[in-house]
Amino acid sequence: MSKTATAHGPHYTFVDPDHLRNHLKLKALLVQNKFKEAHGHAQRLFDERGINLSKIREHAGKAAAGGILASYLLITPPNFAKLLPPASELVQNLQNNNTDTNQNNAVLVDSLNAVLPTRPHALTQSEEKYIEQIFKNVIGVKAKANLEGEHLNTTFGYIGAEQHLMRYPGDTMANHPKVAEKDEGMAPGKGAWGYFANSKAELTPSLIETEKWYAVVQTLYLPDWGGPRTAYLRDWYKYRKVLIVNTDNGNAVVAAIADSGPAMFTGKSFGGSPEVMNYLGGARYKKGAVLVFFVDDPEHKVPLGPVDYNHVVNTSKLVAAQ
Repeated sequence: MSKTATAHGPHYTFVDPDHLRNHLKLKALLVQNKFKEAHGHAQRLFDERGINLSKIREHAGKAAAGGILASYLLITPPNFAKLLPPASELVQNLQNNNTDTNQNNAVLVDSLNAVLPTRPHALTQSEEKYIEQIFKNVIGVKAKANLEGEHLNTTFGYIGAEQHLMRYPGDTMANHPKVAEKDEGMAPGKGAWGYFANSKAELTPSLIETEKWYAVVQTLYLPDWGGPRTAYLRDWYKYRKVLIVNTDNGNAVVAAIADSGPAMFTGKSFGGSPEVMNYLGGARYKKGAVLVFFVDDPEHKVPLGPVDYNHVVNTSKLVAAQ
């Protein structure tokens, strides 16, 4: 906690130790790479003698850098999106220093940890912009916190497990695909936008995928909901694609908004179909911290479902992200 003087007495600003720890770690990786590029001969000498540059930092360099950064934080409230290097540079350095077999997942999680607060809450515009670049560089999906002037009440919050939705009148779980374990069953009522089709005969493969990979967002709490823009917002949000990212493991899925909720008292900001939740965290995953950004996909090239960016490079998504 840092203290600054104001006209009304001392003002205290909380400094998140996890943010500080992650920033120092990432900054160290950046410095090591720049040292290798600028002083290759010295790096070769270190390698020959078994000297690890990061160990040097842990001694005198650690004390000096720590003192300078601590003094800075006492004077200025931290804005970690500004303290970090450009997102592309951050991602590149993490990739160079990561030996995990699931490299891209690990890079995404480390990159997000450098920006996100410990507990979910509304992000600043600069933090959201930084995360947009991380998504583009690691996942290959162009996602926006603010799309066409629309913005969710929060882009970082808890997601909860939802039930399957009725796709047409008379739809039951006997006709409905299920997840392998701990399936949530079917909701007793329709989603916020009604049935996906008027009959089973009119149910298209596209609508089947929309219900399978559906998301819930709190449209009912939007500032303009209930006013003159309600009809426009209802149409704009219907089946709007969102990128949902589990901030703990890096699993990502593209989903379509097909219901409104959850209620504020639940402590959750989003919901996911059984298939969405199963992919994000497995059969036991019923609640967790996620990022939810709109997918900027005017040409409808990004499909719904899991984004397996760790093993398969989807060139259509990468092109769409340019």
